[in-house]
Amino acid sequence: MTHPGSRTAIALLLLLAGSRALGAQATAGRTYHVAQKIQLGGEGGWDYLTVDTARARLFITRSDRVMVVDQASGKKLGEIPGLNRGHGVALDYSTNHGFATSGADGTVVMFDLSTLAVLKRTTAAVDADALLYDPASKHVFSFNGDANSATVLDAATGDRVGTIALGGKPEFGVTNRAGRVYVNIEDRAEIVEIDAAAMRVRRRWSIAPCEDPTGLALDAQHGRLFSVCANALMVVSDVARGAVVTTQAIGRGVDGAGFDAATGDVFASAGEGKLTVVHEDAPDRYHVVATVETMPGARTMTIDPKSHRVYTVTARIGPMPAGTPGAPRRRPPTVPGSFTLLVVER
Repeated sequence: MTHPGSRTAIALLLLLAGSRALGAQATAGRTYHVAQKIQLGGEGGWDYLTVDTARARLFITRSDRVMVVDQASGKKLGEIPGLNRGHGVALDYSTNHGFATSGADGTVVMFDLSTLAVLKRTTAAVDADALLYDPASKHVFSFNGDANSATVLDAATGDRVGTIALGGKPEFGVTNRAGRVYVNIEDRAEIVEIDAAAMRVRRRWSIAPCEDPTGLALDAQHGRLFSVCANALMVVSDVARGAVVTTQAIGRGVDGAGFDAATGDVFASAGEGKLTVVHEDAPDRYHVVATVETMPGARTMTIDPKSHRVYTVTARIGPMPAGTPGAPRRRPPTVPGSFTLLVVER
């Protein structure tokens, strides 16, 4: 005889399986594509993008500033100046504060989300890079690559309240919004889990066969982390077990990842000019549903959870300059004024 509780559990499992099947069918009928290319212009390099869901804006870090762009029109709304090699942006709506890293001088700039005025500059550490706000602890985390650390700021005051030694070079981080922060460790191919309130490392695990992980995304409901790697792999790990469960092939030159909880789609943006879309059929089963041709250099990305649009940026690449004895392998320059926002949708 089946216990009533068992019948309920079976019914829930069948419902979950059915919803996953429907999701897979829906995914099969979707076609991701570049819907818009918006020329933003402006000089300098770029790094991370962040969506402001409250005001429908995009924050895009450039070499010496943050560009603020209207999502609908692509019109530039303003800039946050004073950066020296800008990298990450984090937003805290509860304090109306935004934060941006200035990597070359190892500082974090706090600004007003309404006026974009700079409010404070706080010393973090050398190579302040990716930035994350954790709502459970109300802490802002600056992941400092060359310093092998995370600097922790109070989101209300912008003051530095702690430093966490990470035992390797951190890249992108994510939060489960319940007090746990996860960050890729690039030079060790590991994930580190941080207690956000206590400001300490709880545990770490290997994500081999990943090499040089950069972008990171999280499916908080199912406890799955998606690390994108320099050897053209997306590595999926189980948070509860601290173990890799599967891998997927993606593009080369990857630097960004994202997860859309509503669709179950995982994204990996690669500098070779491809955005790989992977669908989560089940927590340990995935398949590629699309490879979108973007543009060379479009290596970072963000996703809007409301519109389900993916945003990435790049610039056109100019001719390769001739090498010199002092610099035999020079980077090709970008074409002036060609900085472009790409909007990917279904």
